[in-house]
Amino acid sequence: MAAFDAGRLDEWLAHLEQAHPKAIDMGLARISHVRDVMGLKPGFPVLVVAGTNGKGSVCAFLSTILRCAGYKVGTHTSPHLLRYNERVTVDLQEASDEALVDSFRAIETERGDTSLTYFEFGVLSAMKIFIDAKVDVAVMEIGLGGRLDAVNIFDGDAACVVSIDLDHQAYLGDNREDIGREKAGIFRTGKPAFCGDAEPPQSLAAVAAEQGTPLEFIGRDFGWQKEAEGQQWMFWRGDTRRHALPLPALRGQYQLGNASVALAMLDALREQLPISLNDIKRGLLEVEWPARCQVLPGRPQTVLDVAHNPHAARALKSALDQMGYAETTHAVFGMMADKDIEAVVRILGDRIDRWYAAAPNLPRAEPADQLAQRIAALQPKARVTAFESVAGAWKAATQAAGDNDRILAFGSFYTVAEVMAARGR
Repeated sequence: MAAFDAGRLDEWLAHLEQAHPKAIDMGLARISHVRDVMGLKPGFPVLVVAGTNGKGSVCAFLSTILRCAGYKVGTHTSPHLLRYNERVTVDLQEASDEALVDSFRAIETERGDTSLTYFEFGVLSAMKIFIDAKVDVAVMEIGLGGRLDAVNIFDGDAACVVSIDLDHQAYLGDNREDIGREKAGIFRTGKPAFCGDAEPPQSLAAVAAEQGTPLEFIGRDFGWQKEAEGQQWMFWRGDTRRHALPLPALRGQYQLGNASVALAMLDALREQLPISLNDIKRGLLEVEWPARCQVLPGRPQTVLDVAHNPHAARALKSALDQMGYAETTHAVFGMMADKDIEAVVRILGDRIDRWYAAAPNLPRAEPADQLAQRIAALQPKARVTAFESVAGAWKAATQAAGDNDRILAFGSFYTVAEVMAARGR
Protein backbone atom coordinates (compact mmCIF):
# COMPACT_ATOMS: atom_id res chain seq x y z
CA MET A 1 0.00 0.00 0.00
CA ALA A 2 1.34 3.41 -0.98
CA ALA A 3 2.33 5.75 1.82
CA PHE A 4 -0.07 8.56 2.61
CA ASP A 5 0.93 12.02 1.38
CA ALA A 6 -0.70 15.43 1.57
CA GLY A 7 0.28 19.08 1.57
CA ARG A 8 -1.72 20.47 4.48
CA LEU A 9 -1.17 19.93 8.19
CA ASP A 10 -4.87 19.36 8.92
CA GLU A 11 -4.91 16.53 6.35
CA TRP A 12 -1.93 14.89 8.03
CA LEU A 13 -3.44 15.19 11.50
CA ALA A 14 -6.67 13.60 10.29
CA HIS A 15 -4.61 10.76 8.78
CA LEU A 16 -2.61 10.25 11.98
CA GLU A 17 -5.79 9.92 14.04
CA GLN A 18 -6.72 6.88 11.92
CA ALA A 19 -3.22 5.47 11.33
CA HIS A 20 -3.25 3.00 14.23
CA PRO A 21 -6.10 0.82 15.55
CA LYS A 22 -5.65 2.18 19.12
CA ALA A 23 -5.42 5.80 20.20
CA ILE A 24 -3.14 4.72 23.07
CA ASP A 25 -0.92 1.66 22.58
CA MET A 26 1.70 1.50 25.32
CA GLY A 27 5.07 0.00 24.36
CA LEU A 28 8.34 1.09 22.81
CA ALA A 29 9.15 -1.63 20.27
CA ARG A 30 7.38 -0.12 17.26
CA ILE A 31 8.50 3.47 17.74
CA SER A 32 12.06 2.40 18.64
CA HIS A 33 12.27 0.52 15.34
CA VAL A 34 11.21 3.59 13.35
CA ARG A 35 13.60 5.79 15.37
CA ASP A 36 16.48 3.51 14.41
CA VAL A 37 15.45 3.33 10.75
CA MET A 38 15.37 7.15 10.64
CA GLY A 39 18.64 7.49 12.55
CA LEU A 40 17.15 9.90 15.08
CA LYS A 41 20.02 10.17 17.56
CA PRO A 42 20.09 13.50 19.38
CA GLY A 43 23.60 14.89 19.71
CA PHE A 44 22.52 17.32 22.42
CA PRO A 45 21.34 17.06 26.04
CA VAL A 46 17.75 15.87 26.53
CA LEU A 47 15.74 16.82 29.61
CA VAL A 48 12.78 14.50 30.27
CA VAL A 49 9.86 15.69 32.40
CA ALA A 50 7.16 13.38 33.83
CA GLY A 51 4.43 13.80 36.44
CA THR A 52 0.70 13.68 37.04
CA ASN A 53 0.53 17.48 37.11
CA GLY A 54 3.02 20.30 36.77
CA LYS A 55 5.17 18.82 34.02
CA GLY A 56 4.08 21.40 31.44
CA SER A 57 5.01 24.22 33.81
CA VAL A 58 8.42 22.65 34.49
CA CYS A 59 8.99 22.39 30.73
CA ALA A 60 8.08 26.07 30.38
CA PHE A 61 10.51 27.08 33.15
CA LEU A 62 13.31 24.99 31.66
CA SER A 63 12.80 26.20 28.10
CA THR A 64 12.45 29.88 28.99
CA ILE A 65 15.49 29.98 31.29
CA LEU A 66 17.61 28.10 28.76
CA ARG A 67 16.48 30.46 26.00
CA CYS A 68 17.34 33.47 28.17
CA ALA A 69 20.81 31.95 28.60
CA GLY A 70 21.26 31.98 24.82
CA TYR A 71 20.70 28.30 24.07
CA LYS A 72 18.70 27.12 21.08
CA VAL A 73 15.96 25.09 22.76
CA GLY A 74 13.60 22.51 21.31
CA THR A 75 10.51 21.77 23.40
CA HIS A 76 7.91 19.03 22.98
CA THR A 77 4.74 19.15 25.10
CA SER A 78 1.20 17.77 24.90
CA PRO A 79 -1.67 18.14 24.51
CA HIS A 80 -2.24 21.42 22.71
CA LEU A 81 -4.98 23.96 23.31
CA LEU A 82 -5.79 25.52 19.94
CA ARG A 83 -3.16 24.42 17.40
CA TYR A 84 -1.09 21.27 17.04
CA ASN A 85 1.92 23.51 16.37
CA GLU A 86 1.94 24.43 20.09
CA ARG A 87 3.35 20.96 20.84
CA VAL A 88 6.67 21.58 19.07
CA THR A 89 8.66 24.77 19.54
CA VAL A 90 12.19 25.89 18.71
CA ASP A 91 13.35 28.90 20.71
CA LEU A 92 9.80 29.14 22.12
CA GLN A 93 8.39 29.65 18.60
CA GLU A 94 5.81 27.18 17.31
CA ALA A 95 6.90 24.87 14.51
CA SER A 96 5.53 25.89 11.13
CA ASP A 97 2.95 23.83 9.27
CA GLU A 98 5.59 23.17 6.63
CA ALA A 99 8.14 21.81 9.11
CA LEU A 100 5.56 19.52 10.69
CA VAL A 101 4.29 18.24 7.33
CA ASP A 102 7.86 17.57 6.16
CA SER A 103 8.62 15.60 9.33
CA PHE A 104 5.39 13.58 9.11
CA ARG A 105 6.13 12.80 5.47
CA ALA A 106 9.61 11.56 6.36
CA ILE A 107 8.22 9.31 9.11
CA GLU A 108 5.50 7.95 6.82
CA THR A 109 8.10 7.14 4.17
CA GLU A 110 10.51 5.43 6.56
CA ARG A 111 8.14 3.52 8.85
CA GLY A 112 7.32 0.83 6.27
CA ASP A 113 4.77 -1.61 7.68
CA THR A 114 5.26 -0.44 11.27
CA SER A 115 2.10 1.16 12.58
CA LEU A 116 2.37 4.23 14.84
CA THR A 117 -0.12 6.11 17.01
CA TYR A 118 -0.86 9.82 16.68
CA PHE A 119 1.33 10.55 19.72
CA GLU A 120 4.19 8.36 18.49
CA PHE A 121 4.21 10.21 15.18
CA GLY A 122 4.36 13.44 17.17
CA VAL A 123 7.35 12.39 19.29
CA LEU A 124 9.38 11.32 16.26
CA SER A 125 8.34 14.46 14.40
CA ALA A 126 9.48 16.70 17.24
CA MET A 127 12.89 15.06 17.51
CA LYS A 128 13.43 15.19 13.76
CA ILE A 129 12.61 18.91 13.78
CA PHE A 130 15.01 19.48 16.69
CA ILE A 131 17.84 17.57 15.01
CA ASP A 132 17.27 19.38 11.71
CA ALA A 133 17.24 22.74 13.53
CA LYS A 134 20.50 21.85 15.33
CA VAL A 135 19.16 22.77 18.76
CA ASP A 136 21.53 22.94 21.74
CA VAL A 137 19.15 21.16 24.12
CA ALA A 138 15.73 19.49 24.01
CA VAL A 139 13.02 19.51 26.69
CA MET A 140 10.65 16.56 26.31
CA GLU A 141 7.40 16.13 28.24
CA ILE A 142 6.18 12.60 28.91
CA GLY A 143 2.65 12.10 27.63
CA LEU A 144 1.38 9.30 29.89
CA GLY A 145 3.25 7.50 32.67
CA GLY A 146 6.88 7.15 31.70
CA ARG A 147 8.22 3.62 31.33
CA LEU A 148 6.21 2.81 28.20
CA ASP A 149 5.63 6.35 26.95
CA ALA A 150 6.93 7.14 23.45
CA VAL A 151 9.21 9.91 24.72
CA ASN A 152 11.12 7.29 26.74
CA ILE A 153 12.85 6.02 23.58
CA PHE A 154 15.24 8.93 24.10
CA ASP A 155 17.63 8.79 27.05
CA GLY A 156 17.41 11.80 29.33
CA ASP A 157 20.60 13.49 30.51
CA ALA A 158 18.43 14.59 33.44
CA ALA A 159 14.91 13.58 34.36
CA CYS A 160 12.23 14.57 36.82
CA VAL A 161 8.92 13.35 38.16
CA VAL A 162 7.09 16.49 39.23
CA SER A 163 4.17 14.87 41.06
CA ILE A 164 2.52 11.49 41.55
CA ASP A 165 -1.23 11.11 41.95
CA LEU A 166 -4.14 9.05 40.65
CA ASP A 167 -4.84 9.58 36.96
CA HIS A 168 -4.95 7.28 33.91
CA GLN A 169 -5.42 4.35 36.30
CA ALA A 170 -6.41 2.03 33.46
CA TYR A 171 -2.85 2.29 32.11
CA LEU A 172 -0.71 3.10 35.16
CA GLY A 173 -2.33 1.35 38.13
CA ASP A 174 -4.83 2.32 40.81
CA ASN A 175 -2.40 3.35 43.56
CA ARG A 176 0.49 5.79 43.92
CA GLU A 177 3.10 3.07 44.34
CA ASP A 178 2.29 1.49 40.97
CA ILE A 179 2.00 4.89 39.28
CA GLY A 180 5.32 6.00 40.77
CA ARG A 181 6.99 2.86 39.44
CA GLU A 182 5.71 3.59 35.93
CA LYS A 183 6.87 7.20 36.06
CA ALA A 184 10.29 6.17 37.37
CA GLY A 185 10.79 4.24 34.14
CA ILE A 186 12.34 7.40 32.64
CA PHE A 187 15.34 7.17 35.02
CA ARG A 188 18.74 6.23 33.58
CA THR A 189 21.81 4.74 35.23
CA GLY A 190 24.15 7.44 36.46
CA LYS A 191 21.97 10.30 35.19
CA PRO A 192 20.52 12.78 37.72
CA ALA A 193 16.82 12.57 38.52
CA PHE A 194 14.56 14.74 40.67
CA CYS A 195 11.21 14.37 42.40
CA GLY A 196 9.01 17.38 43.13
CA ASP A 197 6.41 15.50 45.18
CA ALA A 198 6.64 16.29 48.90
CA GLU A 199 5.30 12.83 49.82
CA PRO A 200 6.71 10.51 47.15
CA PRO A 201 5.79 6.84 46.94
CA GLN A 202 8.53 4.44 47.97
CA SER A 203 8.55 2.88 44.51
CA LEU A 204 10.30 5.94 43.07
CA ALA A 205 13.36 5.51 45.28
CA ALA A 206 13.27 1.73 44.80
CA VAL A 207 13.47 2.00 41.01
CA ALA A 208 16.23 4.60 41.27
CA ALA A 209 18.24 2.30 43.55
CA GLU A 210 17.75 -0.66 41.20
CA GLN A 211 18.95 1.33 38.21
CA GLY A 212 21.76 3.24 39.87
CA THR A 213 20.07 6.60 39.34
CA PRO A 214 21.06 9.45 41.70
CA LEU A 215 17.59 10.63 42.75
CA GLU A 216 16.98 13.85 44.70
CA PHE A 217 13.78 14.81 46.52
CA ILE A 218 12.27 18.25 47.09
CA GLY A 219 12.49 19.30 50.72
CA ARG A 220 15.41 16.95 51.38
CA ASP A 221 17.98 17.56 48.65
CA PHE A 222 16.67 20.75 47.07
CA GLY A 223 13.86 23.22 47.63
CA TRP A 224 12.79 26.80 48.13
CA GLN A 225 11.86 29.32 50.77
CA LYS A 226 10.31 32.78 50.70
CA GLU A 227 12.41 35.92 51.21
CA ALA A 228 11.77 39.68 51.51
CA GLU A 229 8.36 39.26 53.17
CA GLY A 230 7.21 36.90 50.47
CA GLN A 231 8.12 39.17 47.54
CA GLN A 232 11.19 37.13 46.60
CA TRP A 233 12.37 33.59 47.14
CA MET A 234 15.53 31.50 47.43
CA PHE A 235 16.34 28.23 45.69
CA TRP A 236 18.70 25.76 47.33
CA ARG A 237 20.28 22.49 46.31
CA GLY A 238 23.02 21.02 48.47
CA ASP A 239 25.45 23.91 48.97
CA THR A 240 23.99 25.93 46.09
CA ARG A 241 21.97 29.04 47.00
CA ARG A 242 20.16 31.34 44.56
CA HIS A 243 18.89 34.33 46.56
CA ALA A 244 16.54 37.21 45.70
CA LEU A 245 14.70 35.39 42.91
CA PRO A 246 11.55 37.11 41.58
CA LEU A 247 8.22 35.36 41.98
CA PRO A 248 7.47 33.48 38.75
CA ALA A 249 5.12 34.91 36.16
CA LEU A 250 3.08 31.71 36.54
CA ARG A 251 0.59 32.18 39.38
CA GLY A 252 0.16 30.02 42.46
CA GLN A 253 2.60 29.19 45.24
CA TYR A 254 2.83 25.63 43.92
CA GLN A 255 4.73 27.08 40.95
CA LEU A 256 7.68 27.72 43.28
CA GLY A 257 7.92 23.95 43.64
CA ASN A 258 7.77 23.49 39.86
CA ALA A 259 10.39 26.19 39.36
CA SER A 260 12.61 24.51 41.96
CA VAL A 261 12.46 21.20 40.08
CA ALA A 262 13.53 23.00 36.89
CA LEU A 263 16.35 24.82 38.66
CA ALA A 264 17.55 21.58 40.27
CA MET A 265 17.76 19.92 36.85
CA LEU A 266 19.67 22.87 35.41
CA ASP A 267 22.00 23.00 38.41
CA ALA A 268 22.83 19.32 37.91
CA LEU A 269 23.80 20.05 34.28
CA ARG A 270 25.65 23.31 34.96
CA GLU A 271 28.89 22.02 33.43
CA GLN A 272 27.12 21.14 30.15
CA LEU A 273 24.68 24.05 30.19
CA PRO A 274 26.06 26.93 32.29
CA ILE A 275 23.41 29.47 33.27
CA SER A 276 23.80 32.76 35.16
CA LEU A 277 21.66 34.12 37.98
CA ASN A 278 20.42 36.86 35.64
CA ASP A 279 19.32 34.22 33.11
CA ILE A 280 17.29 32.53 35.85
CA LYS A 281 15.68 35.78 36.98
CA ARG A 282 14.76 36.74 33.42
CA GLY A 283 13.35 33.30 32.74
CA LEU A 284 11.18 33.37 35.86
CA LEU A 285 9.72 36.74 34.83
CA GLU A 286 9.23 35.91 31.15
CA VAL A 287 7.87 32.36 31.43
CA GLU A 288 4.46 31.73 29.85
CA TRP A 289 2.26 28.64 30.03
CA PRO A 290 -1.35 29.33 28.99
CA ALA A 291 -4.36 28.03 30.92
CA ARG A 292 -2.44 27.07 34.05
CA CYS A 293 -4.13 29.29 36.60
CA GLN A 294 -3.96 32.01 33.95
CA VAL A 295 -5.64 35.28 34.94
CA LEU A 296 -6.83 37.31 31.97
CA PRO A 297 -6.73 41.12 32.03
CA GLY A 298 -9.90 43.10 32.73
CA ARG A 299 -12.99 42.75 34.92
CA PRO A 300 -14.59 40.57 36.05
CA GLN A 301 -11.54 38.53 36.95
CA THR A 302 -11.29 35.58 34.56
CA VAL A 303 -9.22 32.49 35.39
CA LEU A 304 -8.41 29.66 32.96
CA ASP A 305 -7.08 26.36 34.29
CA VAL A 306 -6.95 22.92 32.69
CA ALA A 307 -7.26 21.19 36.10
CA HIS A 308 -8.79 17.78 35.38
CA ASN A 309 -7.92 15.58 38.37
CA PRO A 310 -7.97 15.89 42.19
CA HIS A 311 -4.30 16.84 42.50
CA ALA A 312 -4.70 19.72 40.05
CA ALA A 313 -7.98 20.75 41.69
CA ARG A 314 -6.25 21.12 45.04
CA ALA A 315 -3.56 23.30 43.48
CA LEU A 316 -6.21 25.43 41.79
CA LYS A 317 -8.11 25.83 45.07
CA SER A 318 -4.95 27.06 46.79
CA ALA A 319 -4.26 29.51 43.97
CA LEU A 320 -7.82 30.87 44.08
CA ASP A 321 -7.47 31.47 47.81
CA GLN A 322 -4.41 33.62 47.13
CA MET A 323 -6.27 35.79 44.61
CA GLY A 324 -8.47 37.54 47.13
CA TYR A 325 -12.19 38.05 47.47
CA ALA A 326 -14.80 37.76 44.70
CA GLU A 327 -18.49 38.47 45.32
CA THR A 328 -19.61 35.53 43.20
CA THR A 329 -17.55 32.85 41.48
CA HIS A 330 -19.03 31.54 38.23
CA ALA A 331 -17.52 28.26 36.96
CA VAL A 332 -17.71 27.10 33.34
CA PHE A 333 -17.03 23.42 33.90
CA GLY A 334 -16.65 20.38 31.68
CA MET A 335 -14.78 17.12 32.29
CA MET A 336 -14.11 13.81 30.63
CA ALA A 337 -16.40 11.01 31.79
CA ASP A 338 -13.43 8.79 32.75
CA LYS A 339 -12.04 11.34 35.22
CA ASP A 340 -12.80 11.63 38.94
CA ILE A 341 -15.54 14.25 38.61
CA GLU A 342 -16.90 13.83 42.14
CA ALA A 343 -13.51 14.42 43.78
CA VAL A 344 -12.86 17.56 41.74
CA VAL A 345 -16.32 18.97 42.56
CA ARG A 346 -15.86 18.22 46.27
CA ILE A 347 -12.47 19.92 46.37
CA LEU A 348 -13.58 23.12 44.63
CA GLY A 349 -17.26 23.13 45.55
CA ASP A 350 -17.09 25.61 48.42
CA ARG A 351 -15.19 28.10 46.22
CA ILE A 352 -17.88 28.18 43.50
CA ASP A 353 -21.33 29.80 43.70
CA ARG A 354 -22.72 29.18 40.20
CA TRP A 355 -21.90 26.23 37.97
CA TYR A 356 -22.29 26.33 34.18
CA ALA A 357 -22.02 22.67 33.18
CA ALA A 358 -21.14 21.86 29.57
CA ALA A 359 -19.62 19.05 27.55
CA PRO A 360 -16.63 19.73 25.30
CA ASN A 361 -17.19 18.58 21.75
CA LEU A 362 -15.80 15.05 21.86
CA PRO A 363 -17.21 11.60 22.73
CA ARG A 364 -15.28 11.14 26.00
CA ALA A 365 -16.90 14.19 27.62
CA GLU A 366 -19.44 13.76 30.42
CA PRO A 367 -22.85 14.89 29.04
CA ALA A 368 -23.85 18.30 30.38
CA ASP A 369 -27.13 17.21 31.95
CA GLN A 370 -25.49 14.30 33.77
CA LEU A 371 -22.63 16.55 34.88
CA ALA A 372 -25.11 19.10 36.25
CA GLN A 373 -26.96 16.38 38.18
CA ARG A 374 -23.74 15.16 39.77
CA ILE A 375 -22.73 18.69 40.78
CA ALA A 376 -26.16 19.40 42.26
CA ALA A 377 -26.06 16.22 44.32
CA LEU A 378 -22.67 17.14 45.76
CA GLN A 379 -23.28 20.90 46.13
CA PRO A 380 -26.99 21.34 46.94
CA LYS A 381 -26.62 25.03 47.86
CA ALA A 382 -24.98 26.01 44.56
CA ARG A 383 -26.84 27.14 41.43
CA VAL A 384 -26.24 24.65 38.64
CA THR A 385 -27.29 24.99 34.99
CA ALA A 386 -26.55 22.71 32.02
CA PHE A 387 -25.70 24.13 28.60
CA GLU A 388 -25.58 22.62 25.13
CA SER A 389 -22.04 23.86 24.50
CA VAL A 390 -19.02 25.26 26.29
CA ALA A 391 -19.37 28.42 24.23
CA GLY A 392 -22.97 28.80 25.41
CA ALA A 393 -21.94 28.28 29.03
CA TRP A 394 -19.18 30.85 28.64
CA LYS A 395 -21.55 33.40 27.13
CA ALA A 396 -24.05 32.93 29.96
CA ALA A 397 -21.35 33.30 32.61
CA THR A 398 -19.99 36.50 31.10
CA GLN A 399 -23.49 37.97 30.88
CA ALA A 400 -24.27 37.10 34.51
CA ALA A 401 -20.98 38.14 36.11
CA GLY A 402 -20.52 41.59 37.63
CA ASP A 403 -17.27 43.55 37.83
CA ASN A 404 -16.53 42.25 41.33
CA ASP A 405 -17.17 38.61 40.41
CA ARG A 406 -14.85 35.90 39.17
CA ILE A 407 -15.30 33.62 36.16
CA LEU A 408 -13.43 30.32 36.30
CA ALA A 409 -13.18 27.99 33.30
CA PHE A 410 -11.72 24.57 34.12
CA GLY A 411 -12.05 20.79 34.05
CA SER A 412 -10.25 19.79 30.87
CA PHE A 413 -7.86 20.99 28.19
CA TYR A 414 -10.78 20.73 25.81
CA THR A 415 -13.06 22.87 27.98
CA VAL A 416 -10.50 25.65 28.25
CA ALA A 417 -9.66 25.42 24.55
CA GLU A 418 -13.33 25.92 23.62
CA VAL A 419 -13.54 28.90 25.97
CA MET A 420 -10.46 30.39 24.35
CA ALA A 421 -11.98 29.82 20.93
CA ALA A 422 -15.24 31.45 22.08
CA ARG A 423 -13.23 34.45 23.19
CA GLY A 424 -11.73 34.64 19.72
CA ARG A 425 -8.15 34.01 20.89
